[in-house]
Amino acid sequence: SPPMQKIFDIIPDIAANETSILLTGETGTGKELIARAIHAKSPRAHYPFIAINCGAVPDSLLESELFGHVKGAFTDAAYSRKGFLEVVNGGTLFLDEVGEISPKMQIDLLRVLEEKKITRIGSSEPIGVDFRLVSATRRNVEEAIARGEFREDFYYRINVIQVHVPPLRERIEDIELLVNHFLNKYSQETAKHVDHVSEDTVALLKQYSWPGNVRELENAIERAVVLARSRTLTAADFGFLSTAARSEKKARTLQEMERAFILKTLEDCGWNITRAAGILGINRVTLHKKIDRFKLKAYKK
Repeated sequence: SPPMQKIFDIIPDIAANETSILLTGETGTGKELIARAIHAKSPRAHYPFIAINCGAVPDSLLESELFGHVKGAFTDAAYSRKGFLEVVNGGTLFLDEVGEISPKMQIDLLRVLEEKKITRIGSSEPIGVDFRLVSATRRNVEEAIARGEFREDFYYRINVIQVHVPPLRERIEDIELLVNHFLNKYSQETAKHVDHVSEDTVALLKQYSWPGNVRELENAIERAVVLARSRTLTAADFGFLSTAARSEKKARTLQEMERAFILKTLEDCGWNITRAAGILGINRVTLHKKIDRFKLKAYKK
């Protein structure tokens, strides 16, 4: 799809430098895969890539995971341990759900990013570190800043370049490609030899809104392959989606539909504001306000 092509186009450019990157988008859209692609294209490709889901680790444990500790630093510290910030040295650190970390941890990480040094828990000896940071979040961080839940200085430090990964419902051109990819993957893993999807089934899958995005699509294909009775997947193999599909379509708000329509019009017009405003039946000032309101951006090669 055009939105994903634009992301692929800029990956080599942003991979070539050391700039911190923030990936935004809903859960399951593939932000970690893009982070891995950036790492693979970067000069750090032969060094470690470490991914940490900040939302899945309690803050007290996250500090130990990142900074490490020395023996006796706390009750269960029976031995010294390197943190991920040391282990990743030379490579890329991917902080998923970075919007969930506490203000204290934001301060600690900001200091590391500025000084390129860490101190293990229970130690006073600084250790030099060298890594590239790629972060991701599904939250609206700017709203969190306004509520005092996220530090503005840390946000600007991790958000030098922002890449928005659109939800699957806004790039339905990708669905058939993804279906075939996951079909091949799970037919091999399960030895079921399911190697085809009927056209009406692909059409059905394109109509579903996929609230869980690519991750949900992958799970659906895996389930369908495991339970399939023939080598071709049909609409009947995805009966478990039908009720959810109807409810999700109803749940899509007018604001979401307006945003998608405006973005599609801008893309079709090559972001010619005058032309897009004419098609939408509004003036340029109103269109600019809507672009700001919906945080729409044009990715350029």
